Amino acid sequence: MAAKGAAAAHRIVAQNRKARYNYTIEQTLEAGIVLTGSEVKSLRAGSANIGESYATAKDGEIFLVNAHIPEYKQAGLQNHEPRRARKLLLNRREINRLAAAIQRDGATLVPLQLYFNAHGKAKLELALAKGKHRYDKRQATKQRDWNRQKARLLREKG
Repeated sequence: MAAKGAAAAHRIVAQNRKARYNYTIEQTLEAGIVLTGSEVKSLRAGSANIGESYATAKDGEIFLVNAHIPEYKQAGLQNHEPRRARKLLLNRREINRLAAAIQRDGATLVPLQLYFNAHGKAKLELALAKGKHRYDKRQATKQRDWNRQKARLLREKG
């Protein structure tokens, strides 16, 4: 029973798998997200895409831009716009710190994953990140390949 509760505690809806490859992650934080009813129903059905999305500061608030949550077919006239900007729920101190980091350091707010927590609330794992250069990406690929080869050799030798 405990294993079932642990799995349900953090049900991932969408992941941005390329974010860790394209960006150097400096810090991660959890943010709430303001959604309409049809968006929540669509997320519970397990369909969303945050691969091309990012967060930006505007008028003292943080918004998630370009995240695609498809329309919920049974919603009818009360359906939502799939790529609308969605407000993120953060503390005022966090908003000020993130907005300053975006302007001063040239950092980017990248969503890593969208999930439902143990209480059934939709949450977004957000990362303060800096873009990697092409040579950084090549180095990461080289390191990953070496680690795979090393594990394979150790497995073969015993």
